[in-house]
Amino acid sequence: MLEPTATRTRTRQELATLFAGMAAVVIGAIIVVALYLGRDIFIPLAMAVLLSFALAPLAGLLQRWRLPRGLAVVLAVTVAFAAMLGMGLLLAKQITDLAAELPRYERTLREKIQTLRGATDGHGTLERAADVLQGLGDELDGGGQQDGAQPAPPAGETSPTPGGEAAAPADPDAPLLVQVQEPEPGTMERLGNLISPLVDPLLTAFIVLVFVIFILLQREDLRNRLIRLAGAHDFPRTTAALDDAATRISRLFLLQLLVNGAFGSVIGLGLWLLGIPNALLWGFLGAVLRFLPFVGFLLAAVVPVVLAVTIDPGWSLLFWTLGLYIVAETVVSQVVEPVAYGKGTGLSPVAVVVAATFWTALWGPVGLLLSTPLTVCLVVLGRHVESLSFLDILFGDQPVLTPAQLFYQRMLAGDPLEAATEADSKMKQSSLVGYYEDVAIDGLQLAQRDLARGALDRDHLLRIRETVYELATDLLWREPLAPDAKPPAALPVLAPERRAEEGQERVVCIGGRSLLDESAALLLGEVLQQHGLGTRVAGPEILAMDRLDELAKMEPAILCLCYLDTDRPAHLRYTVRRLRRRLPGVKLLLGCWTTEEAPADVRALQELSQADGVFGSLTELAEATLLAAGAAAPPEAAPAEDLGAAAEPASA
Repeated sequence: MLEPTATRTRTRQELATLFAGMAAVVIGAIIVVALYLGRDIFIPLAMAVLLSFALAPLAGLLQRWRLPRGLAVVLAVTVAFAAMLGMGLLLAKQITDLAAELPRYERTLREKIQTLRGATDGHGTLERAADVLQGLGDELDGGGQQDGAQPAPPAGETSPTPGGEAAAPADPDAPLLVQVQEPEPGTMERLGNLISPLVDPLLTAFIVLVFVIFILLQREDLRNRLIRLAGAHDFPRTTAALDDAATRISRLFLLQLLVNGAFGSVIGLGLWLLGIPNALLWGFLGAVLRFLPFVGFLLAAVVPVVLAVTIDPGWSLLFWTLGLYIVAETVVSQVVEPVAYGKGTGLSPVAVVVAATFWTALWGPVGLLLSTPLTVCLVVLGRHVESLSFLDILFGDQPVLTPAQLFYQRMLAGDPLEAATEADSKMKQSSLVGYYEDVAIDGLQLAQRDLARGALDRDHLLRIRETVYELATDLLWREPLAPDAKPPAALPVLAPERRAEEGQERVVCIGGRSLLDESAALLLGEVLQQHGLGTRVAGPEILAMDRLDELAKMEPAILCLCYLDTDRPAHLRYTVRRLRRRLPGVKLLLGCWTTEEAPADVRALQELSQADGVFGSLTELAEATLLAAGAAAPPEAAPAEDLGAAAEPASA
């Protein structure tokens, strides 16, 4: 028997998706291998592209001053590289001065070593460990000899006998030890050995210089070629991607330069005040090395800490130096950078760690230096190129789930803590009913959509209901309403004497058809409880014929039926009629909160069900319920017609 057409089509689609995923993995692996094997070419090119982003604003400024394009580019590049060269020369001078001063600190260092040895007195843990290791080494060295045996003498020598007399010489046929003596290197060879370590860095710097000048001179042409490669049919998206990348990287370089420069200045000034020699050098190194994520400030602190130990006979200077670096790094990373960068980079903290690890493994220390700007470029591509959107999802700083999706996922997982944290931030700007309206009800509508397509079973529904109850109870306890307090929402206010006493339940909120409807009824009940109205929540099972007597014994004044799905209006009409016959004096209010794709027709449902009011939002239903409760309270309350007036705008 042949497979149905739908099954065959689904199988083909699954196979196509599988092959597409495998092809993407293979292409990604090829790109990574190419980046690794071609790093001698790609590293200078990447550095040149990023430097061109940083120097483009300066070149543009010079052009606006009426300088020709070529002159503006050459001048901008010359200024940048001259600044780098000047800082390099200053660094070299500081290193030379430090080398000349080091012999002065030798005595202090020796005294500290002697102090440490004296403190251990030969009986410390380290001394005992060293003795054990030395003994093991001696045992291993003599392991090839028998007990009491003497080591064999070298060839051509004699070994003493036990009586002290010289023994016969060793075997004359034994091989002689030959040592090759290298001749002293000449002047040219010494010069070559001195220059060879500098060839690769100088060559890389020259290639970067050429690339930067070329990119800045031809940036419009290169931009047009990139647009053509990306697809000339989508100018807005391609232009937005290029502008976004240029803006983010230029801003990142500028802010990093300012922040790291401030860090280096603070370190240099602090070390100068502490008396650390060559404080200018260490401040400069602190600013430069801090461009390396995570490890930069640690590397910058190593030599100053060693100098603090070397030049100070005591230990206070060491602790002051460590404290300076720790405090400066903490303030910059936890206070200054979040304020300065904000969301400018577009990277999540996890993305920074992953990017640093990946690019360091690929390109070494240069990869660590370039990891953040390179990953910014990838995130920008993912934000504007649909096929690369996974990059933005993985590394971007934008929330990958909406608040409603996060609420639904946490309820489904049975973990209300994260949803409560999100609720706290939301309620700082609105209120409890605002959070329920904008987030919780939307999350329950997502669950209703999954229920309609058969993706949720009863266990899932029970877990969602219990988690919603736990979250709602927790939020109500966080924002209790004192007897004389004003409700924290723009809803009608019940007078203190009209608010419910302990055990007095005037409203019953009922889930219309499913446990998800009962979860929505729970949210409504918590809002009414917060506003001083005694409320009980019940599930859809209480609407059965054999349970209506139990509902009547509660003696409610108002019944609120909650529905997340109105695709069966006949069921809704039948339920209202049944309640009318059994509880004729009770006000019936309906809350129908369907999805935006299929909104509820409030007027049609009002006419069909003949309820006292039908409302399309949680806030409207809560407001109508409070008005109805105030009208049905003591004689001085407003007349009952107020409810009809409140229900008319919703049905309209």
